[in-house]
Amino acid sequence: MLVSRSISMWSLPAIGCWYPCAFARFRVFCASSQLPLPPKDETLRTIHNSGVIACLRASSAELAMSAACAALNGGISVLEIVMSTPGVLEVLQQLLQDYPTKTLGVGTVLNIKDAKNAVKAGAKFLMSPTMVKGIIMGDIEGEFLYIPGVMTPTEVLTAYESGSEIVKVYPVSALGGIKYISALKKPFPHISMVASQGITIESTGDYIRQGASSVVLSDAIFNKEFMDKKNFDGIFQLSKLAASQAMEALEW
Repeated sequence: MLVSRSISMWSLPAIGCWYPCAFARFRVFCASSQLPLPPKDETLRTIHNSGVIACLRASSAELAMSAACAALNGGISVLEIVMSTPGVLEVLQQLLQDYPTKTLGVGTVLNIKDAKNAVKAGAKFLMSPTMVKGIIMGDIEGEFLYIPGVMTPTEVLTAYESGSEIVKVYPVSALGGIKYISALKKPFPHISMVASQGITIESTGDYIRQGASSVVLSDAIFNKEFMDKKNFDGIFQLSKLAASQAMEALEW
């Protein structure tokens, strides 16, 4: 319980922001601890320790499955499958069987019904482009992490005060990109933020160094041309590069 309480009380990126060495030691302590964490806290820790959430949307369940496997085999540890993907819940369940150590969730969740179905299928986290009231108010049974979408400082604080341990800043590139994350972290160093929308693999490290706990990479990993041509080796290579870039930034 001590480790779990530490994660909820302290923002890992905030510690790193003020004292990088302390951040590094805290991360090592969390990773090496023998005390088991509740599933929700374990998911949060994995997101912090990975630096990248790969966001997958596909035109078919078969394409989603193959692309997801390529990304996970390439080193991605946190994968979000967009709710609009055909057969999303069946794909999720199969991936949970094939990759039990990975952290898999469902994104673009816009209503309670979809949220309940995703959690029932085994999603470890749910992500939305906004704050879905019923989810954030705890109207769904099950152990999962909810990452609501926020845009303004008011929304950041509202989500945090409603119980969110981490928020998704969206659409970040339209709001100013890296500079916007840096500006938001100044009044809210204690709130974990995921940067989402329009982020490239090359800019991943800069987002993390400016305070983002993690970044969402969609087309940067699941390149549209690669998806169309079913170039899964290309997706594998992009995943490997993205994971490497994130690790370098987190070690910094």
